[in-house]
Amino acid sequence: MTEGKRPLIARGKSQKEIRAYNFQEQVGFLLRKAYQSHALLFQRLCPDKQLTTAQFAVLCALRDGGACSLSDIGRAVVMDPATTRGIVARLSERGMVALKSDVVDKRRMVVGLTKKGRTQINKIIPHAINISEATFSPLNPAERAALVYLLRKLPNAAILDEEIEKKDDIANGNFTAARAKRGS
Repeated sequence: MTEGKRPLIARGKSQKEIRAYNFQEQVGFLLRKAYQSHALLFQRLCPDKQLTTAQFAVLCALRDGGACSLSDIGRAVVMDPATTRGIVARLSERGMVALKSDVVDKRRMVVGLTKKGRTQINKIIPHAINISEATFSPLNPAERAALVYLLRKLPNAAILDEEIEKKDDIANGNFTAARAKRGS
């Protein structure tokens, strides 16, 4: 939590609701469990045993979007700056990406796929398709479509954090800050 921010307080929950709370039925737990299952399949079925799911996402973002800044990569794969830097550094050590200074702003680093990185990502994508199919295997086609649809509806962390901040500002009577965050 950022200094100066208060956590969103859960109000109006009865003791009965609190006692009945089962963490194994909560969305966060279920999402994490599904992700861990998918990540395990990735580890087992990916031909590059050193490649993580996060590294794969970065390589895909560069393949799809071309060379870009670390910030652009982080936004594309929904990763914080420190994690993005670490992943790019490891991919660079393996010769899959190259970093160079931006031609316009020499302080800004641009990351791009190397020939080795492009070859590797093209080799792995057919396996990634199979890994996604294996993850979806317990679901019928309608359930697969519904799951993807519903997951896309969930807000990303940055939007959620911003909404929580606005609600906190309003709860604390700081309407000026809430309006500023709303953009009005």
